[in-house]
Amino acid sequence: MNRAMFSGVAGMKAHQTKMDVIGNNIANVNTYGYKTQRAIFSDIYYQTLRAASAGTANRGGINPSSVGYGSSLNATQAQMTQSTMQNTGFGLDVAISGEGFLQVMDADGNIFYTKAGLLDVDSNGYLIDVNGNFVLGAATGDGDPSTQKIRVNNLGAIEASRASVTQEINGVTYTITSDNAIEAANVSLTLTSSEALPGGLKAKATISSTGAITVQLNAFEKFTSWEDLNQAINDAITEANGGVKHKAGNFTISSNDPDKLTNGGAGLTGAQVIGANFGVDFGKANGMDNGVFGAAGMIVQKVSSDFAGSGAATFSADFDSAKKQWTIKATIGGVEYTGTLGEDTLSSTLLLKSANGDYMEVSNPGYKKFNSAYLATNAGADADGDGVPDNNVNWANGNTDPKGQPVTPTFTPSTPSKDLGLGSYPLVLQGGTEGGVIGLNELSIAIGSDGSVIASHASVGEKVVGIISLANFANPNGLQLAGNNYFTSSANSGEPILCKPGEDGTGALKTSSLEMSNVDLSSEFAEMITTQRGFQANSRIITVSDTMLEELINLKR
Repeated sequence: MNRAMFSGVAGMKAHQTKMDVIGNNIANVNTYGYKTQRAIFSDIYYQTLRAASAGTANRGGINPSSVGYGSSLNATQAQMTQSTMQNTGFGLDVAISGEGFLQVMDADGNIFYTKAGLLDVDSNGYLIDVNGNFVLGAATGDGDPSTQKIRVNNLGAIEASRASVTQEINGVTYTITSDNAIEAANVSLTLTSSEALPGGLKAKATISSTGAITVQLNAFEKFTSWEDLNQAINDAITEANGGVKHKAGNFTISSNDPDKLTNGGAGLTGAQVIGANFGVDFGKANGMDNGVFGAAGMIVQKVSSDFAGSGAATFSADFDSAKKQWTIKATIGGVEYTGTLGEDTLSSTLLLKSANGDYMEVSNPGYKKFNSAYLATNAGADADGDGVPDNNVNWANGNTDPKGQPVTPTFTPSTPSKDLGLGSYPLVLQGGTEGGVIGLNELSIAIGSDGSVIASHASVGEKVVGIISLANFANPNGLQLAGNNYFTSSANSGEPILCKPGEDGTGALKTSSLEMSNVDLSSEFAEMITTQRGFQANSRIITVSDTMLEELINLKR
């Protein structure tokens, strides 16, 4: 009976320990990288009641007889199977999609191994885990797997450089640079033109709350050199900056074709500096607001892209009474531009062409209106009253202003456009820096699937500053649990085998992800039920043994 009672006690202790293991599993159901454990029982020593004996020719053999003393917890075993991955959205989170463990080192130099890749960067630039321990690997981008600390800000120093931008516009390359090497020079500079600026003010600037600069050039003011243009722009920026020079100093615009602005000494207007007409500046007719030919009001609408007429112009019209049509003629510098107007001319405009093929397009008042305008100023020209001049006539008609005073029309020829197009694009200056050691705040950090730790900087570009190393073991189940999601090596795990992620049987790293716990709640609850019943049954052994002892004692009465 004593044996039964002690067996019950041993069974209760074993099941209590198993319940502790189950409770720990359930408590860590949402712990990243946690590996579920199981409790393994074994029976304990036995009292031999009868030894075994071999059989003889006269007697059969006898089996041994033994009575045990219950059960005990033989071992707890971690299940190292891969669990599911959770996408976290944190760029420095990593999960191992297969075998292998991350290495971390505490302040005392102890190395631990973990599946929980919650990584970060400390104030000194070292790659650490969520517990503040250093993540280990190769400290350089070309190093072998190792146990070195990885520092992400070991890019060194960069040289000071001025901000600049280069833009090709209509086949011409323009470059804008800042005087000072400073990050504040990395601004957006937009050039526009305005007809509303007062005469004598070449440029006006505004600076937004984000630092973007907009400069308006006076559309009518002339800029005769790049120095002239740059001076106007920088004076405007200083004025917009409260009378204080911009931190970037002066901005300088230069071109690989400086003659585009100087224009043979004539310079360009602000509208031409900004404008993006890369074709033709069409010629114009001046002094023709009221048209020509009296009440007919014939007005020049436009000219051809190759129009060559330049200077004062005279207009006349010859009437052919037989054909009943007018030949309209404009003479400019000895060159005649002619066209015909008859009863069948119904278009709203007429072309007056030269022998070279260039032309001006004039409004068509209509055949009848044109006749009426002529007859109104030439009494007796229509004796038969049919509304048409009786004979072949020539009408040399001038142009008058609103007061009736003669005005001589003048023309300018069509010429290739001189627009520079500097208002075509926002000009964003980049690369300005005072230089010096690169700070953490200037870096962008990423981790590759092969463990590469990549630091990106605007001036230096991307650089691999280290490689995370994984540790693999001959017997991962032999690792010792150390808390904080850590394992340590043991005599039965074997020495760590270091390798790059994805090599030598290890898994690649999956960034922005973490490995979930591999606890199966349904299995844990089932184990909980059987453990509870086992504990309950062992407790009954004690109570029954106690009853039997009570009956034995009662024999004395």
